[in-house]
Amino acid sequence: MLDIEIDGAIATLTLNRPDKRNAMSDGLFAQIDAFFRAPPASVKVAILTGAGGNFCSGLDLSEHAERMDAEAVMRHSRGWHATLERVQFGGLPVVSALSGAVIGGGLEIATATHVRVADPTAYFQLPEGRRGIFIGGGASVRVGRIIGADRMTEMMLTGRKYDAQDGRAMGLAHYVVDDAMAKARELAEQIAGNAPLSNYIMIQALARIDDMGRSDGFFTESLCAAITQTSSDAREGLTAFLQKRDPRFRE
Repeated sequence: MLDIEIDGAIATLTLNRPDKRNAMSDGLFAQIDAFFRAPPASVKVAILTGAGGNFCSGLDLSEHAERMDAEAVMRHSRGWHATLERVQFGGLPVVSALSGAVIGGGLEIATATHVRVADPTAYFQLPEGRRGIFIGGGASVRVGRIIGADRMTEMMLTGRKYDAQDGRAMGLAHYVVDDAMAKARELAEQIAGNAPLSNYIMIQALARIDDMGRSDGFFTESLCAAITQTSSDAREGLTAFLQKRDPRFRE
């Protein structure tokens, strides 16, 4: 259900349940978790996308209907939180290529990725209110931080769909292009060419600094600057700039 293709430093992960618009089953989610627990050492960037013209239409409700026990729902939700923390903070930059449905759990997965590229068919929706349920995979934090609690409340109460251009304006997508996969690949290659340490620190630090007070954020920024700017990668980057050549960072 999760197709994995590795080409050089880039792994492309494709959600492959097109007959269900890539609705997220427990089995598919377990495969995502397994990849991000131990990505191949050669991989520097991952691209996450969906087959058949949709990214992900959310939780597979046929499985959810069987999970009517409060403890089981709580454990399932916490499992999503743990896996999407690995996606966001595992240290591997993740670019998502979004088309068609980016709904509910699909939006929760997308907003755990670091760079989001949509094509014009993409649309964003949180329809849980229409199902009599509430988000459980982290949207209240991740989506809420991007669009704000006020907009998110409206989005959930009404089940409103936002198209690709609206999604970009709100921050749910960073790019809207005709060919999302081609742009995602271009960006992944660019990111893979960065210094590994600076990529890692950007992923680990920036979202956490956003959670901090000003003084703690400034102090953490200084620590990150000290670590990166005294590294061998920084020396190579500066030397390459002065010599007008591309840097050759460590593998």
